[in-house]
Amino acid sequence: MALAPVTQIRGSAVPVPGNDIDTDRIIPARFMKCVTFDGLGEFLFYDVRKGPGGAGTAHPLNDPKHRGASILLTGANFGCGSSREHAPQALYRYGIRAIIAESFAEIFFGNCTTLGIPCVAAASDDLAALRDLVALEPSTLVTVDLIQCRVLFNGTSFPVHIPDSARDALVQGQWDPIAELLEGAGQVDSQLASLGYTSAPAAGA
Repeated sequence: MALAPVTQIRGSAVPVPGNDIDTDRIIPARFMKCVTFDGLGEFLFYDVRKGPGGAGTAHPLNDPKHRGASILLTGANFGCGSSREHAPQALYRYGIRAIIAESFAEIFFGNCTTLGIPCVAAASDDLAALRDLVALEPSTLVTVDLIQCRVLFNGTSFPVHIPDSARDALVQGQWDPIAELLEGAGQVDSQLASLGYTSAPAAGA
């Protein structure tokens, strides 16, 4: 197994309401001129979190009550727009470890899964009830349980949906295909040898 299984994410939540929140709003394009993804969390939702002159706005991520939240609550078609992987990377670098929404853009969903970020879909009424509770009690601990496919909080819960392929990859610790490939490097070399090929020399060799 290449990576740690992701079966549960537990933490406080932050509501970022709205439908069709696209990747340019999640991470504006001008912050994508980076060599690595390190530091992208600083620019998460930058244009709606910062007002003229860089002053903070009333955006939920600026609210001290939600500092340290690791679960994002949002609306329908989250992550639409361009397919930039910088968007889930910015969320991850900020500290978001799970997202509960009504629905997700397909490519964004896949990019999140390969970072080990579960994206689970919930009914709008269930999401609204959880958002209302978090607004009143920001310290509420929320659990995204991928084994039960439920979100649990304050002694209650509601069902969520995640495609079986993504759920299986997460709970089995097989959510990063690059890590899987690296772990199986020996098998790749063996297969190449059986076909009469030799492995490429390592860089600098």
